[in-house]
Amino acid sequence: MTAGSTTKPMEEGMHTVTAHLVCERAVDAIDFFVRAFGAEEVMRLPDPEGKLAHAAVRIGDSMVMLMDEHPNWDARGPKSLGGTSVTLHLSVPDVDSAFRRAIEAGAVSRMEPADMFWGDRYGVVEDPFGHRWSMATHIRDVPPEEMQKAMRQQNCPDA
Repeated sequence: MTAGSTTKPMEEGMHTVTAHLVCERAVDAIDFFVRAFGAEEVMRLPDPEGKLAHAAVRIGDSMVMLMDEHPNWDARGPKSLGGTSVTLHLSVPDVDSAFRRAIEAGAVSRMEPADMFWGDRYGVVEDPFGHRWSMATHIRDVPPEEMQKAMRQQNCPDA
């Protein structure tokens, strides 16, 4: 904050880390996020060509920023890049119903919900824009030693 300024360095409702997604069709992505994840649109800023230069939605207590692809800004989405190395994670009260809702909205199943050795019921979907979303409901607390043992028994890499 500069001297005499009342402007906070972080906008209200933001967290220290916020996902910022580049989408092939950001307007359609907003609609999908509303249907699939119960998102609430917060704002959109179209550029002179009608593409979204910036938009934001709130999913639960978290903001997700997004924009259309703008190759001249070096902003390309997962489909243009041939995939993504990032998975966004949703903590939800009922992973099975959240997973079904996302599928009904147009997501593709990458991993059906199942009880996992680390204590979550967990599944993964891919949205129509190439972004991966894991979702989980915590179902039991598991000590780290028990997780390590379970990982070895399941022949997980790097266990």
